[in-house]
Amino acid sequence: MSKLEQFVKGPKKVTVPQARAFSVHLFTASGSFLAFLSLVAASEERWTAMFLWLGLALLVDGIDGPIARKLQVKEVLPTWSGELLDNIIDYVTYVLIPAFALYQRGFMGEGLSFLSAAIIVVSSAIYYADTGMKTKENFFKGFPVVWNMVVFTLFVIEPGEYVSFAVVVFSAIFTFIPMSFLHPVRVVRLRNLNLTVFLVWCAISVLALLQNMNSPEWVKIAMAVTGLYLFFIGGVMQVFPNLGRKETA
Repeated sequence: MSKLEQFVKGPKKVTVPQARAFSVHLFTASGSFLAFLSLVAASEERWTAMFLWLGLALLVDGIDGPIARKLQVKEVLPTWSGELLDNIIDYVTYVLIPAFALYQRGFMGEGLSFLSAAIIVVSSAIYYADTGMKTKENFFKGFPVVWNMVVFTLFVIEPGEYVSFAVVVFSAIFTFIPMSFLHPVRVVRLRNLNLTVFLVWCAISVLALLQNMNSPEWVKIAMAVTGLYLFFIGGVMQVFPNLGRKETA
């Protein structure tokens, strides 16, 4: 059948599975609107609101995948790429907005803030072009450019301009180092411990937001400790490949 005949006959009837699958794509795409709201808040220097919107976008990003797999979205709508849609939104919410916020806040000074933002957006763009960013155990290969978490931590802890700049440079370098970084849900080894630490970090983050990021010292220390654990535990498990292996036996 020619394209003209298909056009004359009109589109095929949409099935219920197709409608459900497309609704998942719409749910994923809602993250772009949350990103827009976050960007507006950042431009107005409403930092708590900005991170709240980013947090909601992170929640959408965390639950749309399991829903898509359950409804077999890829098989039902093979011409629509949920992975591409997800990567586009992730780059905005994980990279572009945090980089803009870091520059807009300017607590590293105008020069270092601008340079930090440039380092973040360029290194992350290259990372997203890597089709082999995952290992067989579902670790990320290299720092997975979760700048929303890094920048949020810097906003809460406020370690000073030079330490903050060092964190940005250090993380960007590790984007290109084949060190394993944890996915707290998909990595099976030590999942219970890793997921617990991640949830503790999330709880501390919510508390920091409720405090308008004017947190007491213990909150800053707890965020730093849990953040460092999440940053380095993948590398530790890479060096010790049998660590936590009994849990999966």
